[in-house]
Amino acid sequence: MAEIRGYIHIIGLTYTTENRPTLMISRFAPGDTKLYRTTISSADSAGFHGKQVHPVCATFALARDIEWSSRLFVLEMTEEDEEGIGTFLSIEHKSPALVGEMLEIEATVKSWEGNELICTIDVRVGDRQVATGETGQKILKKEKLNLLFERLKQ
Repeated sequence: MAEIRGYIHIIGLTYTTENRPTLMISRFAPGDTKLYRTTISSADSAGFHGKQVHPVCATFALARDIEWSSRLFVLEMTEEDEEGIGTFLSIEHKSPALVGEMLEIEATVKSWEGNELICTIDVRVGDRQVATGETGQKILKKEKLNLLFERLKQ
């Protein structure tokens, strides 16, 4: 595994589908950040069933982009046979963001709990805070996820 920012953190044990312990390795530490920038389009505006309610960033669009910002960590951490899956998302709106404005979404590693990455979120347009929140993402073996999805189909 390649080092990121000059260090690797061993954060505990997890288990494979064969129940053999393996090390979960994190390339990030609490306080590390990822920044995602996106311009709000009319498709991101608040609306339901084809009718626009407000020309501002909708909660659902904000949720999608907030989850993506924390997933940026997961994309650098997972091995070929692993995948991240969201476990929770919370958003507290502070100010609206208008269509055409640039959102800056900063995800900060808060903690690791087992194989779950917890990030705090700060969303801004320039100096104005738009929202805060938290996300959770678990890293699991793809095989385990596929088995879970198959069981749900039965």
